[in-house]
Amino acid sequence: MARQVFRDGTEVVGFYARALRTGPFVFVSGTTSLDARGRVQGKDAAQQTVVTMRKIESALKSAGAKLKDLTRLTIFVTDIRDMAAISTALDKALKGSVVSATMVGVSQLAVPGLLVEIESTAVVEA
Repeated sequence: MARQVFRDGTEVVGFYARALRTGPFVFVSGTTSLDARGRVQGKDAAQQTVVTMRKIESALKSAGAKLKDLTRLTIFVTDIRDMAAISTALDKALKGSVVSATMVGVSQLAVPGLLVEIESTAVVEA
């Protein structure tokens, strides 16, 4: 099966891409609210989630998928007390789609100021 690589310019190191597509599967790397210059976008966890989901949506689109194709999310948060705000932002971003999800509290993310990182998997129906 051929592997397609999709980059968006916000990857901080060269060994990974924002997304990979193999057959019907689209794997989106851990995505944050960092912009192309490495600056954190969003003042709180909810705002960072909105920005992050826009980046995920863009990565999916590049790979021929949509948010409705998401099947799995893993959400890493630096403060688990933000769970309700993040969940509300995700619910709005997903527009009624239902996914399998796990939220994990972590001590920190790769860049100071990041509060949320999301990795995801989508399956594109034939």
